[in-house]
Amino acid sequence: MKRIRHYVSRLVSLDVKNMIAVARAISSRSRTPVFFVLIDMVWCSLVYQAGYLDYEEFEFNVLSRTERRTWITSGNANSIVVKYNQREFRERFYDKPTFNKTFDQWLGRAWLDLRTATEAEFAEFVSHHDPIMVKVVDSMSGAGIEKHSGDALTDAHSLYRELMEKRQFLVEAFIQQHPGMSSLCPTSVNSLRMITFFDGDEVHVMEAVLRMGNGAEVDNYGRGGMYTVLDEKTGIAHYGAFDKYANTFTEHPQTGTPIVGFQVPLYDEVLATLDTVGRVIPEIPYVGWDIAISTTGPAIIEGNYNTGVFQMKPSLTGIKTGLLPRFREVIDF
Repeated sequence: MKRIRHYVSRLVSLDVKNMIAVARAISSRSRTPVFFVLIDMVWCSLVYQAGYLDYEEFEFNVLSRTERRTWITSGNANSIVVKYNQREFRERFYDKPTFNKTFDQWLGRAWLDLRTATEAEFAEFVSHHDPIMVKVVDSMSGAGIEKHSGDALTDAHSLYRELMEKRQFLVEAFIQQHPGMSSLCPTSVNSLRMITFFDGDEVHVMEAVLRMGNGAEVDNYGRGGMYTVLDEKTGIAHYGAFDKYANTFTEHPQTGTPIVGFQVPLYDEVLATLDTVGRVIPEIPYVGWDIAISTTGPAIIEGNYNTGVFQMKPSLTGIKTGLLPRFREVIDF
């Protein structure tokens, strides 16, 4: 029944126009007729719970049936969320100010909730913090996030009214990131997506991902950023990165900093932080943590109770198997 509900929700939200555009792009690269690509997409949706974006990102068109079974698709990830993350506790994650209040000691920055703060308190806040980041409290994939600095903060009262109109209720001091992370892309705070599962005794680090901006002020994959998967034990990148347009990079195109072999600074501190925060709300054991590396240590940006799983393209790594067996060693789903 849960799988049926998942299929129905996906069907209702399906962007048919974009699905066809993706199929055409795959057809152009593979020289497979669009019709057959679309049929295979539908088949993979039914058999492997793979959305058409999964199909493209994980290059299902070049995988065998046996190989396809090893990949964590959006449907697989949703199964973990539904089974383990208790619905009544999810608000502590999807409402960003509520999350900040719960995990305040690990944020590494000052913040303000405009739903409860006064206009005078906002003016006082921006007088001490430049730049600031503002966010829609329930947004996803970087939507509704903006940076304000310099002259934009001069008239705090006008800015306050603008933010209230745009429902950008969360205001945060800007994270000053570690120079090692800035060396990748200085225009954005480059972050980690660390996926953990708390089994009641141990916080397991299931995956570590390095996300980088590419000229924009955010590093989100859907807004022009790129990512690569790290060794979850060491924080070292063994592969290049890729963006949503399937461009691949062994070094960052803006700075020339090598991505292959990059070592995330202070990674031991990241693991220690995860071992603590992963136990705070045991009713939400499966979390994707977004973490920045600041000049003073790891700083949690947010936690995602409904995280997807990042996996590397076979064409980039030469590896045609995904992370499903690894996840099932720890998580029963």
